[in-house]
Formats: sequence, C-alpha cells, structure tokens
Amino acid sequence: MRIGELAAATGASVRSLRYYEDQGLLSPLRSQSGQRTYSHDAVQRVGLIQRLFDAGLCSKAMTELLPCITDHGKRTSELQARLLRERARLSNNIAVIERHRASLDHLIDELRTLST
Repeated sequence: MRIGELAAATGASVRSLRYYEDQGLLSPLRSQSGQRTYSHDAVQRVGLIQRLFDAGLCSKAMTELLPCITDHGKRTSELQARLLRERARLSNNIAVIERHRASLDHLIDELRTLST
C-alpha cells in the first residue's frame, strides 16, 4: 500500500505519516524508485500511534513504548508503570491549569468589583 492509501485508510494526513516515519514510529519499505510502501499492519500501527498522541504522549515516549506495546513478549510491569507515570504527569498538568484558571477567575472578579 502506498502512502496515500495508508492516509485514506487511517484518516492520517500524508504529512503526519511522514512525521511518524521521521520519528521512527513507522517504518515503510522503499520501492526501487524510492516510493514508500506499507504493509496492511501499518493501518493498525498508525491507529495505535494516533491513540497514543491523543493520550498526550510525545513521539519520544512512543518510540520507547511502542515495542513494548506491540510485542506481547516485551510487555512488562515497567510498561504499565511508565503509562501510569504519563497519566500522573497529565493529572499534574490538569491541576496546574485548574489553579491558573482559578487565579484568573479571582482576578476577573476583582476587576469587576473595581469597575462597578
């Protein structure tokens, strides 16, 4: 399957697929003329990459985690621990954003009081 076909099958843009390749997340074969060709397994791989991006992971973390996720023999307690650390990082970010929002709400309320 060529890159345009993979893009159509996954909903990912051609640009995203090239980015995944640049980051080492997706490894197409190359034809004699240099065109990328993908196996049908690439559809599932791109879906997994998209899910990991949607979960807030960066491409560097994915490079480390994808082999552990896709190879059942490499699934260890460390994989789960790493995913739990990523979740804790996101929870911390949410807490920081909520504090910022609360501070901004307080400032807005103060400014409303001063202007009336």
